[in-house]
Amino acid sequence: MSSSPSNPKERSPLLAIFLVVLVDILGLTIILPLLPFYAQHFGASASTVGLLVSTYAFCQLIAGPILGKLSDRTGRKPLLIVSQIGTFIGFLVLAAAPSLFWIFVSRVIDGLTAGNLSLAQAYIADVTTPEKRAKSFGVIGIAFGIGFLIGPAVSGFLAQYGYSYPILAAAALSMTSVLCTTFLLPAVRPHGDDGAPGPGGRRLSVLDWKAYAQYFADAKLGPLLWQFLCFAFSFSFFISGFSLYAAQRFSWQGHPFGAREVGYVFAFVGFLGIILQGFLIGKLVKRFGEAKLVWTGFLASAVGYGALGWTQTVPQLLAASMVNSYGNGVVRPAVTALITHRAPKREQGVVLGLTQSLTSVSSIIAPVIAGALIQQQALAAWAVCIAIVSGAGLVLSLRKDKVS
Repeated sequence: MSSSPSNPKERSPLLAIFLVVLVDILGLTIILPLLPFYAQHFGASASTVGLLVSTYAFCQLIAGPILGKLSDRTGRKPLLIVSQIGTFIGFLVLAAAPSLFWIFVSRVIDGLTAGNLSLAQAYIADVTTPEKRAKSFGVIGIAFGIGFLIGPAVSGFLAQYGYSYPILAAAALSMTSVLCTTFLLPAVRPHGDDGAPGPGGRRLSVLDWKAYAQYFADAKLGPLLWQFLCFAFSFSFFISGFSLYAAQRFSWQGHPFGAREVGYVFAFVGFLGIILQGFLIGKLVKRFGEAKLVWTGFLASAVGYGALGWTQTVPQLLAASMVNSYGNGVVRPAVTALITHRAPKREQGVVLGLTQSLTSVSSIIAPVIAGALIQQQALAAWAVCIAIVSGAGLVLSLRKDKVS
């Protein structure tokens, strides 16, 4: 079954992919604020928590291009189902883990089958026209926003009854995502599946360093890929370290932040993300264009992340989170859209797979550094590092504007 971007029923597959991604992200965001505290329950240090996050990302880096290559041949839908089943199994192992070793095993299983986001991005590129792509990628942003609004709050609520309950809820959502993909998501023919040799007709493996360098050296794509890397690294640095940073820095009603309090902060950020991605991103793109949104987003991120180093109260934390919410909310869809505009149609799958690999590389390196800094109680240094990376993205985006 093929689908054309000009198909008047275009909204139907976008609604379906939105539901699929939403359920997946709900499961992810239930685990997100819980996992560091769950690992600490089994004796993990902050550095070990960072290594736990990195293990998942390393497995994802190995397996992601393989899943992407297969999806270029067979379509996105079958590989999405495989990825979601792997996540479901990983959650079941995580819920039943008797030791820290089995927590690592669960993350390996999930990581080796992880590819939901990159496959969803490729699917959106298959069914949308270039001028609508930034707004369409906002579908993922909306799903992230709703996921961060509901998932962490559910996690915080259920965690008071035991750590296994939020994980089982995430597993149930993961199985629901399998059913949504199976029965709601239309199958579409991937772009560029023409059997052509070379980078345009295949996905890059983790060892294709020469091919990676080729895209980074491209005058049009290279600056955008560096900007995406800055975004991915700063976001991973923040997400992987925030729970333990908040546990050391903030208290609520006389006790340090835990899974519940961290969940509520993520829920607040998710609410802001819904407003931005759901109602504003399309208007902002039309008025200012993707390039301007990118540099203003990096500027906001640099300011917001840097402010975290000196926040001492919950209101200050929420204020910094509001600034960060704008930065993260506009940079991801705007940069992704610009990348797909610049990439030849039959190479979009390759380039989107490359962005997922950059996300995995960031998620391997950043959590280790973040965990080490937090273990040494260098909380200000943790925040400043994130701000510096966002500042690098700002410089790159401004340089790109001048070139163009």
